[in-house]
Amino acid sequence: MKITSINKNKRIEKLIEQLLEVWESSVKATHLFLSESEIENIKQYVPQALKEVEYLTIIADENDHPIAFMGIESNKLEMLFVSDCERGKGIGTKLLQYGIKEYSINELTVNEQNPNAKRFYEHNGFQVYKRTETDEQGNPYPLLYMKV
Repeated sequence: MKITSINKNKRIEKLIEQLLEVWESSVKATHLFLSESEIENIKQYVPQALKEVEYLTIIADENDHPIAFMGIESNKLEMLFVSDCERGKGIGTKLLQYGIKEYSINELTVNEQNPNAKRFYEHNGFQVYKRTETDEQGNPYPLLYMKV
């Protein structure tokens, strides 16, 4: 496994497609509050987010196939997803700790309806400081804002 930061000019379509597979696998395993149609709707916006996020870092397996990724803007973790078949192996922690060290991540948001993610971030030193009833798009998914 290796961690690689991907410059915007190297975010080619094949990589975006691979990361979209990781995203979908992760979301289906962890975001149980979303329906299949909601996941498909959100999925439309993921490629653009992957192309535009300031810092994109991936972990690839021995075959150089992405199994996890995170996106960072300034010091805020915008996204972190681990392929379902790779969950529970410490990959998310490795990625997050790398982001804290290399990009000074000190803030993030997490869906309140994803309690495992909340516990994961708490275990890594983050604490809730704010809650909203809806997500950034106004959907009825409460968000927890967390800081180190």
